[in-house]
Amino acid sequence: MFIQGDLQVVFDALYTIGAIDPVLNADWSQINNEMMKKPHVIHQLCGSINACAGDKTLLVKTLLNMDKRSLEFVAIEVAREFSEFQERTELH
Repeated sequence: MFIQGDLQVVFDALYTIGAIDPVLNADWSQINNEMMKKPHVIHQLCGSINACAGDKTLLVKTLLNMDKRSLEFVAIEVAREFSEFQERTELH
C-alpha cells in the first residue's frame, strides 16, 4: 500500500511534530530492514495516513498517537515515495 494524496502534506505534518530531524540522523538501513520484515505494519500505517484524506490537522493528530518507530516508518515511506515519484517524473 502506498500513501495516497499529497506527500508534501504528510511531510509537513511530520515536520510539524518534530519527526523529521530524528529520522535524518537515524540509521536508515536499520529502519528499512525492520520495515521489510513488517509489511503488515506499513500497510496499517499507510491506511491510517490515507484515512486522513490530506487533512493536515487530522494527520498531525494521527501522527501524535503513533510511537517513535511508527513515525520513523512513516517518514521513511514518505521519503521513499517522494524518491520514486521523482524518478518517474524526471526526463533523462
